[in-house]
Amino acid sequence: MSKAIKSIVLHRVRVPFVEPFRISNGVVTEKDAILIELTTDAGVVGWGEASPMSGSFYSADTPDSSWTVLKTEIIPALPSLAQVDDKFARAGMEGALWDAQAHTRQMPLCELLGIERRPIPSGVAIGIFDTIDELLERVRRYVNEGYQRVKIKIQPGWDIEPVSAVRSNFPQLPLMVDANAAYTLDDLQVFRELDRFKLMMIEQPLAARAIAEAGELQTNLKTPLCADESADSIATLNEIITNRAARIVNIKVQRVGGLSESLSMLQAARAADLQCWVGTMPELGIASAQALHLAMHPAFSFPTDIEASSRWYLDDVIEPAITIDGNGFINVPRGPGSGFSVNREKVERYTLAAESFSL
Repeated sequence: MSKAIKSIVLHRVRVPFVEPFRISNGVVTEKDAILIELTTDAGVVGWGEASPMSGSFYSADTPDSSWTVLKTEIIPALPSLAQVDDKFARAGMEGALWDAQAHTRQMPLCELLGIERRPIPSGVAIGIFDTIDELLERVRRYVNEGYQRVKIKIQPGWDIEPVSAVRSNFPQLPLMVDANAAYTLDDLQVFRELDRFKLMMIEQPLAARAIAEAGELQTNLKTPLCADESADSIATLNEIITNRAARIVNIKVQRVGGLSESLSMLQAARAADLQCWVGTMPELGIASAQALHLAMHPAFSFPTDIEASSRWYLDDVIEPAITIDGNGFINVPRGPGSGFSVNREKVERYTLAAESFSL
């Protein structure tokens, strides 16, 4: 930061989802996130977002743990960022620092990151439903809205049949599946069956640390595997590369600990000839908008999981809302920082708790 930090305000917010989102290891009905408001001595405000899933079914980090780490470890160590285990808290604070720097210099975030502006192709992620008909209705809806590819969540007992139904009804659709670590090598026959549907990729089929096993699985399949939960750091990415455990990497800014680490992982993955794309938890608009600036990087070769605000939430805390055009692209507004503005009235409306810190 070129200017000293004057104060930090943490806002714990909760925003309802449009509908429950169900994956192999849990269901979420609302977004519980921490918004970080950073003010410099010059009066410039930068916003960040720490956005782990509620509960602990996706990661050990939760909104409660990130709140504690921000208060007790990260804020006392500023202006340097402490090396802490909670990557979501670190990503949120780093996002606020990047945003403040971009506004201080009156630059778009992508330009500050050294990335040239471009429209970002968007793909939709669809959860698990009780019936095939419900799934097909959602796929049809989002294809009609223009999303450039469809990802459907799978789990044991909800895999071959839903994928077969989607592929039968949408034979040319760019389609992928995401298991969220629900399977083991004992399920090899399931993956061999999935292999015949001409999928773009199978995302995180095995447990996060089953990297050697994922390498073995990949040798038995034509469909590329994509690392998600496994790829949470440069160290684990190097394990994936060594074990040839994936051909594609989903880089999530929150999961890896911020924009800086995301860029480092992108460089390392591309050097190893792995393809990459930008994932989402999903986050609210603040973190989503910052990740969109990362997704403009030309080294990302697949549509992002970042979608229209209205796809996920009854409301959001940014203006304008994130939207996709009829061709499935997100066009980020021009302007300093992310190009989006934070609506303080909405932040206050959804705030559960807030705490201020003077530095």
